[in-house]
Amino acid sequence: MRFVTADEIDTVLTFPLLVETLREAFRVGAVQPTRHHHTLTRPTGTPSTLLLMPAWSDFSHDGDGFVGVKVVTVSPDNNVAGKPAVMGSYMLLQGVTCEPLAIMDGQRLTQWRTAAASALASSYLSRPDSRRLLIVGAGALAPFLARAHAAVRPVDEVRVWNRTEGNARKVVEELAAAGMDASLAEDLDAAVGWADIVSAATISTVPLVRGAALRPGTHVDLVGAFSPAMRESDDAAVAKARVYVDTRDGALKEAGDIVQAIAEGALKPSGICGDLYDLARGNAAGRASPDEITLFKSVGAAIEDLAAGIAAWKALGRMEG
Repeated sequence: MRFVTADEIDTVLTFPLLVETLREAFRVGAVQPTRHHHTLTRPTGTPSTLLLMPAWSDFSHDGDGFVGVKVVTVSPDNNVAGKPAVMGSYMLLQGVTCEPLAIMDGQRLTQWRTAAASALASSYLSRPDSRRLLIVGAGALAPFLARAHAAVRPVDEVRVWNRTEGNARKVVEELAAAGMDASLAEDLDAAVGWADIVSAATISTVPLVRGAALRPGTHVDLVGAFSPAMRESDDAAVAKARVYVDTRDGALKEAGDIVQAIAEGALKPSGICGDLYDLARGNAAGRASPDEITLFKSVGAAIEDLAAGIAAWKALGRMEG
């Protein structure tokens, strides 16, 4: 069994490759049981969340195939200790014998596949001429989202907003070092109104992206707020947008932006226009006009981890072969 590091994943994956890998994965499908979701309470501090996410190939489509499971923890207090809030590992198994093939850096694989899923949605939902990207949040995922969106749209200017300005500056510096035209956004509403694509990745429990600030033609990409108690958009943003999700079951159960909007009457379950399965299979239309506002809510799906893990494993084999 091989241990695959974050650096190795960075070496073999690219966003053009991974976006198309996910497109094919959602088109073909996989077996994806409901993920396990557990709260780890402690005498002091914020509880952590433990997620177990299994998936395996639909063997009717994919011969021997693969089996994979991700173990993820989300610990909000880690930020105080200077550690990532999200940690995890991914185990990839051979499909027939279930022989362990690799344990991969789950945090890095999650960053790649999460950003690629947002870019996949953007390829259907954002305007093809989208150039201005706003990143809301300055966590480890922020640079990945910027690179992923730039892989599918002609993004030539990026602004970053975060409650803690110093952290936003670090992301700006990282993007600038990678050759992107990046700068700090000081006024969130003004930046939302400026952007063609708004991509938010936070653990906020209060809305950050307000519908009143959105202008026609904007695509909103909501990646954080992974529990019903969290939220990155307000009711007005949801109500004025065509809403899409990564998977319907996951979004209706776990996505605070969807669950709370439904509870407040800003959205009906039937108002979700489609998920990534529908978009990839042509069963749902994407953006219909240049002026409409689109909104994509992602909570993560095990099929994305499986596809990314297989892509990394095969790419490593090709590189070493």
